[in-house]
Amino acid sequence: MLILKFLQTLIKALNSDGTPGQVGTGMALGLCLGLTPLVSLHNLVVLAIAMLTMVSFPGVMLGWAIAIPVGFALDPLFDRIGMALLTNDALAPFFTWVVNTPVVSLSRLNNTIVLGSLVVWLAVLIPAAFLFRVLVARYRVHVFARLEQLKLFQAIKASKLYGVYEMFRP
Repeated sequence: MLILKFLQTLIKALNSDGTPGQVGTGMALGLCLGLTPLVSLHNLVVLAIAMLTMVSFPGVMLGWAIAIPVGFALDPLFDRIGMALLTNDALAPFFTWVVNTPVVSLSRLNNTIVLGSLVVWLAVLIPAAFLFRVLVARYRVHVFARLEQLKLFQAIKASKLYGVYEMFRP
């Protein structure tokens, strides 16, 4: 069931009315939710940005789903990066301020994995957005165009069930 839900999200995001740039940027924002531990202040900020801007929200969910296993696999690397940053003497005043400021302390930047994963996500945010934009555009031109030519795809699209789906699609 989970695999079907993932495939449905994948197809919905890749074939949405949004431009490849909107879908790609949404996927890049979704990487934050998957790479970093979920209960953090910065994830709330990322969700707010995703909801208040013109990015594809299904793209955000797709990026999240893609990044969850990657995030778990890279946790040891995130831990090392976070530890290196937290033990850096030049950054000690900043982290003291973070821990002692009431709302900012909810960011959990004193956690090595949270800090390391956030830094890595910030480093790959713009390249990932461009990469996802190109991949979505190529998918729509090459793969989806071929899928539309398949007899099975045309039969499903011509069915009454698909017509009902289109009627209730937001």
